[in-house]
Amino acid sequence: MTRVLVVDDEPALVRTLSINLRARDYDVEHAFDGRTALQSIAEAEPDVVVLDLGLPDLDGVEIIRRVRRFSEVPIIVLSARHESDDKVEALDEGADDYITKPFGMAELLARVRVAVRRHTPTDTHPATVSTPDFTLNFVERQATRSGALIRLTPTEWSLLEALATRPGHLVSQADLLHAVWGPGYDKETHYLRVYAAQLRRKLEPDPSRPRYLITDPGLGYRFVLP
Repeated sequence: MTRVLVVDDEPALVRTLSINLRARDYDVEHAFDGRTALQSIAEAEPDVVVLDLGLPDLDGVEIIRRVRRFSEVPIIVLSARHESDDKVEALDEGADDYITKPFGMAELLARVRVAVRRHTPTDTHPATVSTPDFTLNFVERQATRSGALIRLTPTEWSLLEALATRPGHLVSQADLLHAVWGPGYDKETHYLRVYAAQLRRKLEPDPSRPRYLITDPGLGYRFVLP
């Protein structure tokens, strides 16, 4: 059974989310503050975290930052903040998705399903990719450079998988958004910019002059292998 941790300080919203998720056979836990959430993620190891940014003790972005030090669990952010800078900051720190309050329950449930599916490795890409600068093991979802482990988030792996199915070829923005985030994300091109920048920082020898993850402006991306 898929385990979902709901982190929000609004009891009524937590109750509503819990009822709807449990009705669809999810195992639901909840936390009303950031410190409890961090403890639950470390100890209970949920499959998905639904996280409000406006918590009473810790800012949600800080929670994402701390979680990414020890876990790759998919994080779906809930927030009443509408500014795009807040979305980009949350995504840049490692969130996998962002929903602005108020939201429809059907939309949230769909995004939970996408997050779970994204976290499950597929077999449509090469099992391993080796370059002079890094090695990617898609089966084990392990990335290494000179023997040292590189931590990639589930969304970063999904983006690499979508590109690795067609190495060297242009994959359009629309195809990448659909493959990684699902239907309804065709206009969220800033997601691609954020995650491409993160992957370059982690994998490229010189992120400002990428040799592996190439942008075709306005069109899409290529994963170029030696």
